[in-house]
Formats: sequence, C-alpha cells, structure tokens
Amino acid sequence: MISHGNFSQILSSPTSSPTMDFPNGSFVITSDVQKKSKIEILEEGLARARAAIRAASRFRRSTSNRTDGYVPRGSVYRNPYAFHQSHVEMQKRFRVWPYREGDSPLFHKGPMNSIYAIEGQFIDEFESGISPFLARHPDDALAFFLPVSVVNIIEYVYKPYKDYSRQRLQNIVEDYIDVVSTRYPYWNRSNGADHFLISCHDWAPDVSAANLKLFKHFIRVLCNANSSEGFQPARDVSLPEMFLKHGMLGELQQDQPPSKRSILAFFAGGEHGNVRKILFKYWLQKDNDIRVYQYLPKTLNYNELMGQSKFCLCPSGYEVASPRVVESILAGCVPVIISDHYVLPFSDVLDWSKFSVYIPVAKIPKIKRILQGISDEEYLRKRRRVLQVQKHFVLNRPSKPYDIMHMVMHSVWLRRLNRRLS
Repeated sequence: MISHGNFSQILSSPTSSPTMDFPNGSFVITSDVQKKSKIEILEEGLARARAAIRAASRFRRSTSNRTDGYVPRGSVYRNPYAFHQSHVEMQKRFRVWPYREGDSPLFHKGPMNSIYAIEGQFIDEFESGISPFLARHPDDALAFFLPVSVVNIIEYVYKPYKDYSRQRLQNIVEDYIDVVSTRYPYWNRSNGADHFLISCHDWAPDVSAANLKLFKHFIRVLCNANSSEGFQPARDVSLPEMFLKHGMLGELQQDQPPSKRSILAFFAGGEHGNVRKILFKYWLQKDNDIRVYQYLPKTLNYNELMGQSKFCLCPSGYEVASPRVVESILAGCVPVIISDHYVLPFSDVLDWSKFSVYIPVAKIPKIKRILQGISDEEYLRKRRRVLQVQKHFVLNRPSKPYDIMHMVMHSVWLRRLNRRLS
C-alpha cells in the first residue's frame, strides 16, 4: 500500500495547511506572551517552508542555493523538486526536543543491534547530542520526542510475567505522557500532534490502543505499519526495519552486475507467520529459479545469494514489515513485496512501483509467472532505480542528508508541516 497524501496536502493548499480539529479549538496561549510569540514565529517559518515547497514544485526548481552534494531527480521520486526543497527546509528549520524525564533502560536507551536495532539507533542518535535536529531549548522545537523503548519495556518489565497483556506497556507510556504534559505546556497545546515515538517492536502499535483519545493526533513511527490494524499514513510514519549485526551498521553490499545474477528470485528465513507458510507451501526448495529456503545449508552464503539474484522476495513475517526490504535494496536486488496492507517507508516521496514489484499474498502461487513476465528492459530499469535509492536506506552515525535517519525525520517533518498550532 502506498500513501503520498502529506505532500499532496502541502502542494494543493493555496495558503496553509488546515488547522487540526482539536476538542478545545485552536491553541492560543494567554498566560505567557513570550511563548505565544515564539510559537507564532515557528508557525510563520513553517508557512514560509510550505510556500517554498509549492514554488519549487510549480517552477520545477529549488528556491534555495543550499546544496548537499545530492539533488533528487528522476521518476523514482513522486515530485523531486518538492522533495529537494522540503529536505532543505527541514534541515534549516526542523528541530526536535527529546524529553529528559525517565531512567534507563526503559527510557533513553534501546537495542543497537539485531532485528529491532533501528529503534535503539534513533534513541541513541538523540541521546548522543550529535543529531543535527536537536533543539537547544524546548521553546525552539517544532516536535517533541518521547524517548521510550518499547523493546526494553518488554525485555525488562515482561520477563517475570507469563501473559501477553499490553496493559503494562500502555500504562508506562501513558504515565510518561502524564508527567511531561504536567511539567510542560507542549503536549497540551497541540494534544500531542507535534509529539512522536519511534519503535520497531511488533507490539508498538498497541501503545495507543487503550486510549484512542489521548493518542488521536500523536505521531507513531512504526516498523509495523499495517493499514488494516490502525496505522494511519497521513498521521503515522512507516519505519524501515533493519537487522544489524553487533557493532555494525547497515552497509551497501558489493554490487554484482546483472550478467552475474543468474537466479530469478531468492528468499531464506524462518516460517514466521501465515504469509511465509503459504510461500513455503508452494516454493520451499521446489524450483531452481525461485530459490526459497527456510534455513540455508552451511555450504551457501546469504549475502552471496542475494548478490546472485535478480529479485529478492520480501514476505512479511509475524507482522507486515521485513528487514529483507532494506537488505534487498542494499544488495542491488529488486525487492518483491509480498505483504498485504503494508504502508511502505518514505511513500510520501518515493514511488515504489518504479524500483520494486508488489505481489499480493493471494498470488504467491504465480510468483514465477509474474517475475518471468517482467521484460529484461523493465528489470534493468528497476535495478538502476534500486541503486538510485540505496542512499536513502543506508544508516550513518551521525546521520547524513538523505540517509535513512534523515528520510525518517523527513517523514515526521512532513506530518508536522501539515499541522498548524496557532
């Protein structure tokens, strides 16, 4: 599933984006003149950013002289001019205040490796003090980060328990919001619309399930971006899932040219979830062109097989996301998305149809026919575009313009850009 409504809102609005429907009406501070003028200044800056983005789209050129060594161009971007200008405006204006309340390991610390690593990497980027998005003072911030680690809550709070009730998780997050909303005015002035949480755990969407009113406007940055389970693309952000080995970042693999990619399609992974059960039913070690393994024999190398494959199958696991999407892109392999209701990362700016293949779960038996039906010319076009978007899925520490962290922050920036608080 692809959503690009946030850019559409900016480009279609002749003036500014619509005010949110807050229960108490539009926010106005009456007790503190200085803070009122500060938020007005911030909102005026956002209005200028929206105008610049619309102008870049209309005149097909950036209105800024700032360059970062890369200028987005080509059909892989829904609107490269708007994206470029938006990224420039984000770097200039978008500052985030991470709340300092709470103690490690439930807060301010997350996993730095394995399947949920992207959660901890983001928390650590903010905690390290090196993020270019850090605000010097909360009054200077356009958004506020809740440094909650859902992974660590489950690791340290749930270990003594045998049940899977989400109530303890929900209580911890709601208590944290209660603390920061009591101490500071920022949550209450926006009803949480400029606040966000980042998590890659499967349970993360359930954080808001028990109190929909409290989280109505809250931005959830989730790997488990399932539109059939409450993920709202206009408000929430799809977070790419990455598997990071200990002490390593996601890196580009040595690219193999198409002439050395003799395998039509490849997948190896555990039988996690119904989608993979269906995949294994039809393709598990049954075809020499569609190489599907549950666990690889010791004589075979996972990265080498990805490098030898034209297409890399990316079926969902227990939930819709899979680290194989990023792995495929970094290996120069055209990803084949086999996951219904998955809102793909960065869909506001990237046109996934240009560099990937989508196969509905119901058509798993026809995988070979579908992939063989893609002409050599179309495959080569998609592969060139995979190489073009690789920079957006590389993890750098500290983050760099247009890398995976900047792209995620750009997704948050777009949602903040479409929220007017005064």
